[in-house]
Amino acid sequence: MQPPISTLTRKTLLFPLALVIFEFCVYITNDLIQPAMIVITREYGVDATWNASAMSAFLFGGVILQWLFGPLSDRVGRRKVLLSGVAFFIVSCLATLWASDIHRFLALRVLQGVALSFIGAVGHAVIQEAFEEKTAVQISALMANVAMIAPLVGPVAGAVFVDYLPWRWAFVMIAAVSCVSWLGLFRYMPETVKPSKEKLPIKQIAYDFWHLLSNRHFMQTTVSIPFMSIPLVSWIALAPTIVISDFHYSSLAYGLMQVPIFGFLILSNIVLAHRAKVWRLGSSVHYGYVFFLLGWLLIVLGGAGVQPVMMLVLGICCFAFGEGIAMSVLYRFAMTASDRPYGVTSSVIGMLHMLGYALGVEVFKHAYFAWGVMGFALCSTVCLLIYMGLSRGAVAHAMMLRLDGEGDAAVTASH
Repeated sequence: MQPPISTLTRKTLLFPLALVIFEFCVYITNDLIQPAMIVITREYGVDATWNASAMSAFLFGGVILQWLFGPLSDRVGRRKVLLSGVAFFIVSCLATLWASDIHRFLALRVLQGVALSFIGAVGHAVIQEAFEEKTAVQISALMANVAMIAPLVGPVAGAVFVDYLPWRWAFVMIAAVSCVSWLGLFRYMPETVKPSKEKLPIKQIAYDFWHLLSNRHFMQTTVSIPFMSIPLVSWIALAPTIVISDFHYSSLAYGLMQVPIFGFLILSNIVLAHRAKVWRLGSSVHYGYVFFLLGWLLIVLGGAGVQPVMMLVLGICCFAFGEGIAMSVLYRFAMTASDRPYGVTSSVIGMLHMLGYALGVEVFKHAYFAWGVMGFALCSTVCLLIYMGLSRGAVAHAMMLRLDGEGDAAVTASH
């Protein structure tokens, strides 16, 4: 195995590029299709409450097999598992051509969501293993910029797409681009673990999972991330209903409203990538609190009836910026909070995140249908309070461990 990479060059970036193309394709299956959900539900003869269920099903797909793919890649190698996952995603996208009712469509959304497991449990694990710590944070931020092009262009492209082409053909185009990613991964993806011929030890997987789930600092860091992201994820799921159905904006206007939100998310990742090696690791999480609090204030104003849609968009913009400068750092802290293998650790993180997002969308959906924008604001308040409480403790513990490690290294060097 090669030592961790500390310098970014054109060659070392080819694998992250191929991976992020796959990540882009997975995300855009959600972002491109969200504007079409109103058309899809009408075609299938169901009501608007099913709009957000497509995203919940997609996120649930990211949960059901996370427990397997990380440990499996620890055993048989990262390359085999990730390449198989990309191929599975391509087939599940093409199968949408034969979805004849809402139930089959949602079943395929679950299968497409399984691809989230390959990204988190395998792809991101390789990034953490192949690159030195601050370089891994930098790579993660750069990858997030590319991946966030999906929610940036997806809603606008989807709004235009459904006006001119059948919505099913969006999945055909996504499958075609995913084939490019598969070829890039096949050519450039490194193998960061030594494959073993031993059978996959289910008892060992259960032990590793229990070890992680009972690790207070790991759980504190890992669970903080969904609470940070749920308001943005819920906005993505509910925006077609809020903007188009309830406030009667056009599909194009809905798409354009997403541009500043994900523009702020991209900008924040650019800031983090640029400053990652200058800022003390963890400080960006504290900087993010300012933007979360400002966003919360704007969302509450919207809930109180002051320009509801505008305030929601502006508030989510602030949430997006705060999330962008905090996400990669918290993810790194979660990955290094335990001595378990990265494949298992990534699996548990991914499962908890996807489960949190799926449940969060459902809670936000019911709150919005019960109390309107105020329901969205109340849920955002709860998420923010929990996130700030968890993340402060997570950062403090992670920095204490790193200071202790530097002290141990200094003592060893002196001898």
